[in-house]
Amino acid sequence: MNIALFGKNFAPENGEYMRQLFVKLSENQVEITVYRPFADMVAAYVPEGVSYTTFHSHEDLKADLLFSIGGDGTILDTVPFVRDSGMPVLGINMGRLGFLSSISKDEIAAAVQSVLSHDFGVEQRTLLELVAPQNVFGDVRYALNELNVIRNPEHSLLAIKVFVDDVYLNTYWGDGILLATPTGSTAYSLSAGGPIIAPNAKNFVITPIATHNLTVRPVVIPDDSVIRIQVEGREKRFVFSMDSRSCTLDTSVQLEVRKAGFCLNLVRMRGEDFFGTIRNKLMWGKDNRN
Repeated sequence: MNIALFGKNFAPENGEYMRQLFVKLSENQVEITVYRPFADMVAAYVPEGVSYTTFHSHEDLKADLLFSIGGDGTILDTVPFVRDSGMPVLGINMGRLGFLSSISKDEIAAAVQSVLSHDFGVEQRTLLELVAPQNVFGDVRYALNELNVIRNPEHSLLAIKVFVDDVYLNTYWGDGILLATPTGSTAYSLSAGGPIIAPNAKNFVITPIATHNLTVRPVVIPDDSVIRIQVEGREKRFVFSMDSRSCTLDTSVQLEVRKAGFCLNLVRMRGEDFFGTIRNKLMWGKDNRN
């Protein structure tokens, strides 16, 4: 088996966990390939005698499975590398909350053993695709969590006109709007008042950000919809982002978005379920008085 290790940042206090991961993989004759910048960060924690190769782009990533080492943001950053390859992604949480990176540092050995025994499940997570304009983020026009249209902090509120399947939905006056996948429903959209959507639900949610009209609420739509977004009003530019990638666009640009033609395959351990994760991460039912 060939396993890729991907990360964007690394804290020295997690060095022992990295050492354990390299040892466990090497002991089981796994071929290891590491994202080149991440390999430089963790080189001091690779045990003597453990060999690995490196990759730097989508083109030279060759693996059966990818370990995302970090937090949920790190998993978002795997999308430009994995793309439509179908390569499963396992999230090892080196941070705090972690809805997507569900494996804790203390569970690394058990998780590796489950992977090597093929004792795991795979959840298909829907992605958004930016249809137009196509030149904004090159050929990486996909988002796992959400896309958002927001005002520049120095400018006044935006007027954002939204169409769903060419039917006018609303003009949102406020700081901006989010279009989130079920995966993204527990991210920015949740903090903006959006609903939690189960990963296998075939929906997107449009969530207003600091809307000027208090009667405006999030709207759940089918994920086979085509969404068009046009920014109007006095401002001539706005901030547009897809997951961790962002840019500034002119209001003459009209956005068109739909569901991508492929999914991200997210590894889940046996016995792990979405509702249990939500209960634990959000501490539902917990009361410090008890």
